[in-house]
Amino acid sequence: MENIVIDNRVIGPDQPPLIIAEMSGNHNHSLDRALEIIEAAAKAGAHALKLQTYTPDTMTLDLEEGDFLIHDSDSLWEGYSLYQLYKKAYTPWEWHEPIFNRCKELGLIAFSSPFDESAVDFLEELNVPCYKIASFENTDLPLIRKVAKTGKPVIVSTGMATLAELDETVSTIRETGCEDLILLTCTSSYPASPENSNILTIPHMKELFNCHVGLSDHTLGIGVALASIALGATVIEKHFTLSRAEGGVDSAFSLEPEELKALVSDSERAWRALGKVFYGPTSGEKNSLQFRRSLYIAENMNKGDILTEKNLRVLRPGLGLPPKYYDVILGKQIKCDIKKGTPLSWNSIL
Repeated sequence: MENIVIDNRVIGPDQPPLIIAEMSGNHNHSLDRALEIIEAAAKAGAHALKLQTYTPDTMTLDLEEGDFLIHDSDSLWEGYSLYQLYKKAYTPWEWHEPIFNRCKELGLIAFSSPFDESAVDFLEELNVPCYKIASFENTDLPLIRKVAKTGKPVIVSTGMATLAELDETVSTIRETGCEDLILLTCTSSYPASPENSNILTIPHMKELFNCHVGLSDHTLGIGVALASIALGATVIEKHFTLSRAEGGVDSAFSLEPEELKALVSDSERAWRALGKVFYGPTSGEKNSLQFRRSLYIAENMNKGDILTEKNLRVLRPGLGLPPKYYDVILGKQIKCDIKKGTPLSWNSIL
């Protein structure tokens, strides 16, 4: 499996994970706040910033009854109509260009999740470097087909998708000739619990679909995201806000700047810790070998004396014979006078 390059950033297991800050609707309908979020994400060390591209009318009907009301006491958005929620959360399309331009100035990869085909056409005009398919759209095969036909890398959140549905999604993408695919394990509840994250799916999904994998994480904190790196995640996406206290449609499960900064630094540290399959002392441990235990003479001894439990000890440092020879050497005679504190060697024994 070859690495994927997005906007000159290499993505693959031999690179630190790509950290995506998801703005979503946390701009609270202020372009100035959106630009502040971008600056904070860049300052925290994020590698990419993602938007969502839709309007209320491209998402649903303007109805406040029946199927179009959110009836879920566990939802952050209980009581909203779908149209009201998307009106509150959407990013005006005329903001995309200044947002993307600011990202480029700060060295961030800027891209988006389109939610219908018109959004793809719009994002193509802005020449985005890749696309993200959101969990709730991962069965929208016409949308997925249109995205894949752009020839750009496609990132897919797999939330709620059955294995059969995911197979359809992946097949649809590959049938267009698109091979630059990244699947993100995702739990589509807000916030998600660690117990429902099931990140052991990450290596299974990588093997099953032979593609790059990662995590779109809606849990609180960064623990689940860091654990995913040990399982092969090459991309991590987290929602991001300036301050949860200031509100926003996704603020309750979004990282704040210091948390994002910790995720960036700790994810690279976790990735470096993976290393390779290795046994024996590392280069950093070689000086520590001297602090192992070994066989030492514990009393002054004369030539011909017998080694006993009293005058032969297993001690630190590790400059004598290894302790595994202790039982073999007991009862042996020594060749010469030996001073207390001398490491035992084979040359000292008759």
